[in-house]
Amino acid sequence: MIFKYNFKMFKFNSNKTYIIAEACDNHFGNLNTAKKMALASKKAGADIVKFQHHLPDEEMLKKVPKSKNFKLNLYQFLKKYSLKLSDHEKLMNYCSKINIKYLCTPFSYKAACELNEIGLDFFKIGSGEFLDIPFIKKMCEFKKPIIFSTGMSNIKDIDEMYKFIKKHKKNQAVFMNCTSEYPPSFKDINLGFIPIMKKRYKEFIIGHSDHTNTIETAIAAVSLGAKIIEKHIFVDNKNFGPDREVSISTLQLQQLVKSVRNVEKSLGTNKQIYTKERQIEKWAKRSLVAIKDIKKGEILDEKNFWSKRPGTGISSKYYFDYLGKKAKKNIKADTLIKKYYF
Repeated sequence: MIFKYNFKMFKFNSNKTYIIAEACDNHFGNLNTAKKMALASKKAGADIVKFQHHLPDEEMLKKVPKSKNFKLNLYQFLKKYSLKLSDHEKLMNYCSKINIKYLCTPFSYKAACELNEIGLDFFKIGSGEFLDIPFIKKMCEFKKPIIFSTGMSNIKDIDEMYKFIKKHKKNQAVFMNCTSEYPPSFKDINLGFIPIMKKRYKEFIIGHSDHTNTIETAIAAVSLGAKIIEKHIFVDNKNFGPDREVSISTLQLQQLVKSVRNVEKSLGTNKQIYTKERQIEKWAKRSLVAIKDIKKGEILDEKNFWSKRPGTGISSKYYFDYLGKKAKKNIKADTLIKKYYF
């Protein structure tokens, strides 16, 4: 088979916030649905759409504890609803065609090798595999950018993995602030950890993987410095899969993208008086004015001059420079104080 996927090696630009639409297993193994999710993500403005490559026998035993968001045993669910490698290859080509970056999470080393062979140019590693040292070491050998979610890990775990990954990885790496609850309690999300991550793991890009079914915390994460946002999505309200409770609709995704782009624009550090403000300051700022008739020779005090709008006269910040001055001419009440009056 001739592979047509034509993206160049993906490089994250730290000046941009990347939005990842996580399709997870909300496609129920249906390639057409997966394509719809990719197209909807593109139309919503997402930069990347992410899928998952499961080889159940490689990644788990047949009997594993079942979380409440799965009705089926996880092994059985993945056996029934996982996308095939050929599906992933078709999705790669489709995403290339509609111009959205394709990303995938391998849940085993074999799955990673298969994705690498068909041309995946960067990887996402889930929280469950974050501390899987032998797996992570093998992943680093691909010499491709990797996004790591840090759910179910404490700061000591993350510190250890930071050192380990730096030692074995030469390409870009991303740490995602993440809470692996489905959905999470807001008090457990700890967005305040994002600035700490940025200072503590300076050589990595920091992002936020969000499992709420709202967009507020993802927007807040951007304001705190997250450069990559990952959100689970679903195409329509007919989907009630295992990730439905932690997913947002593609309409919400569109709202998220718009909000993030607005937040990006607002994060500048250059504090100055802007052109539009100049129009406002003429009436909004305050000037020194006579609040009663002031006779020639009279001394300015709190009883005869104060500050009022508009801001077209002497700024009221100079009030104390004029306090005690002697008027050289008569000044009418409710008029602006002029320099040549003194």
